Amino acid sequence: MGRLVKEFLARSSLTTLLILVGVILPARSNCQTPIFRVNVQLVRILATVKNSAGELVGTLNKEDFEILDNGVKQEIAIFERRTAQPLSIALLVDTSLSTAIELRYEVDSVNRFLRALFAEGSAEDAVALYSFNYQVTLLSSFTSRKERLEQSLKSIKPVGGTSLYDAIYLASKDLEPRQGRRVIVVVTDGGDTTSVKTFHQALEAAQFADAVLYAILVMPITADAGRNVGGEHALVGLATGTGGRVFTPSVGATLDAAFQDILKELRTQYYLAYYPKEVPASKDRFHRLEVKVHRPDLQVLSRSGYYSVIDSVAGRGSSDPPISPRQ
Repeated sequence: MGRLVKEFLARSSLTTLLILVGVILPARSNCQTPIFRVNVQLVRILATVKNSAGELVGTLNKEDFEILDNGVKQEIAIFERRTAQPLSIALLVDTSLSTAIELRYEVDSVNRFLRALFAEGSAEDAVALYSFNYQVTLLSSFTSRKERLEQSLKSIKPVGGTSLYDAIYLASKDLEPRQGRRVIVVVTDGGDTTSVKTFHQALEAAQFADAVLYAILVMPITADAGRNVGGEHALVGLATGTGGRVFTPSVGATLDAAFQDILKELRTQYYLAYYPKEVPASKDRFHRLEVKVHRPDLQVLSRSGYYSVIDSVAGRGSSDPPISPRQ
């Protein structure tokens, strides 16, 4: 009987000890100062280089590049020329009422872009398809099946409103956990009218996702009168801030050419990465990046910066705008 009592007391003491440890340790961890991971995170950069004639240059070496993080030179840890890192492309198609006339031609060009992408790319490349009007609809999650995407494109119809910033924000959240290169391609004819998110929130989300944004601004109106100049400037800001650019074709051959130019840039991208060292802190967590080459006749396109984070959780949050499932 004495042995049983001793065993009971021993187990009770152990249980009490475990409960105390479970209570005390979280309480202590909650009191600790948050640790920024900026000194250990790998900062990744996709860069495109062009000469003075606008031609792509894909033959540079690691020694030709210089990276400045908040003005401090960094050591390049990873360098890939004409990188074969798999592509994750979020393809966003504007289906607002103003696109009704051009939409059929845009869909045809998107289909040709997808065929060329999968024919010449990696087996690991994947595309997610979204449409946006007054709401954002995920037509197809990331897939390498061209037929699935083509079938999804057949379902889109023009509806009122243009939630451009919401579409970029939500697509960026979906891109965050993806491995390899992350790209957003937006096909639209104008500016935002119905988003919950702002321009700055869309840009920040794209930069958090390390995504390069290419905007194809279809120009049904070429004269200044009637054009959404504010929307055009916003797209330029989004593209420039992420290392992409804006194309302004009309429908037809020039629209196809814009998609072809995007493919060429994706095939000649440089992949650079480094671990930040001795970088001064930023009050707004934003680190300004400069990527340079040691040749004055060349221009580098890359993102303007990145955000240092305490805890960045990939995926959408409860405060994000809703995304409509495919109807």
